[in-house]
Amino acid sequence: MSRTSTTALIGAASLGGSVLAVLGAREMLRRQAAQARRRIGKPLGEDALDADRVWRPAFAGEPIELLLLGDSIAAGLGAERRKDTLGARIAKGLARRMQRPVRLRTAAVVGSESSALAGQIAALPADYRADVAVVIVGGNDVTHRIPVSSAAASLADAVATLRADGTAVVVGTCPDLGALRPVPQPLRTLGSRQSRQLANSQAISARAAGAHVVSLGRVVGPFFISHPDEMFSLDRFHPSATGYRRTADALLPAVVIAVGAAGIDQPGASGG
Repeated sequence: MSRTSTTALIGAASLGGSVLAVLGAREMLRRQAAQARRRIGKPLGEDALDADRVWRPAFAGEPIELLLLGDSIAAGLGAERRKDTLGARIAKGLARRMQRPVRLRTAAVVGSESSALAGQIAALPADYRADVAVVIVGGNDVTHRIPVSSAAASLADAVATLRADGTAVVVGTCPDLGALRPVPQPLRTLGSRQSRQLANSQAISARAAGAHVVSLGRVVGPFFISHPDEMFSLDRFHPSATGYRRTADALLPAVVIAVGAAGIDQPGASGG
């Protein structure tokens, strides 16, 4: 056998070994994903509590219109009381800061990917316009292997649509999925890396479209990693009341800034 033939055989064997290794790794990740789904299950169901109402109605002035878009976190799945959902937490905090009542409308849907944002906006009443919208999405894009570029583009389109209607927008980027203890390794590390990649792309795209951006993975992610028993609900996947409080606290400053930039004042404030 010639040296060239021998080299070709070695190369083919190496390539074959690499292909088998890749296939083996994919099968392992597939099994781990199935294992994670069994561990997590759906003990919370698929419907979040309905927290839509006017919060802090005793304050003076017309209610600030607050819209929540996105996935199960935006919908508040995991909270056991309406007042502990993410939307309610933000609404109460915004009302307190602005001394104005806040009317919450939640259009977020459990299980949504970024591509669903357009439908959530389209389903709003024709005469409805939010003063400020909070968008949280991305986790399902990672778990469903949606390309980062596609997910970020869908988010940017949604932000542009809202901004064109005069709505201020705050985007909470994709949480760090590395905090999910029920997900075994190395799938958890892979999910963490992919969620960070998506969050970075979301931040760039959302800012370019006119949104205020909060990095949830950076701001609240460490709390979910260091205090999982407090921060997660019983399914160990969605936030608990404490987790939603921390998340709302992280988002609220950006929401207040967005509302102020939109020209919404406290009652009695002069326009200058």
